[in-house]
Amino acid sequence: MPGNTERMMNEMKERFRRFMQGRYGFDEFARFTLGAALVALILSMFIRGWLGSLLNTAALLLLVYTYYRALSRDFSRRYAENQRYLEKSGEIRRRFDREKNIMKQRKDYHIYSCPGCSQKIRIPRGKGQIEITCPKCGYKFVKRS
Repeated sequence: MPGNTERMMNEMKERFRRFMQGRYGFDEFARFTLGAALVALILSMFIRGWLGSLLNTAALLLLVYTYYRALSRDFSRRYAENQRYLEKSGEIRRRFDREKNIMKQRKDYHIYSCPGCSQKIRIPRGKGQIEITCPKCGYKFVKRS
C-alpha cells in the first residue's frame, strides 16, 4: 500500500507540472498580493460590520487576481507588472535591507553619524575613547567606542 500511495503522489505532481508548463507562475508581485490578501482576511475576522465585509471582499479579489496572474500565459504583461512593482517597492526594500545590515553589525561595531555631514561611520567596539575623522567631509570628533 505505501508504494501505491507514493506512485499516486508522483503522478499527481507530474500532472501539476504539465498543467503549469507555459504558465507564468508566482513572482515577487504575486507573493505581495498573496500576503496582502492574507492580512486582509485576518483583519476581516476581527473587524465586524461593513469594514469587515469590505476587507473580506478585498481578500477574495486579491486571491483571484493572484491566481489569475500565476496561471496566465501572457509572460510579457506579467513580467512588466512585476517590474513596475519592483521599481515602486525598491526604495522601501533597500531601506529595510540597510537597517537589517546595521542591526547585524551592532554586535561588533559602533555606528556614528558625522555631526558635519551626517555620513554614517563604522568604528570597531572596544577601542576606548577615539578621535574620528569623517572620510567624507574631514570633520573631526571624539567618541567613546
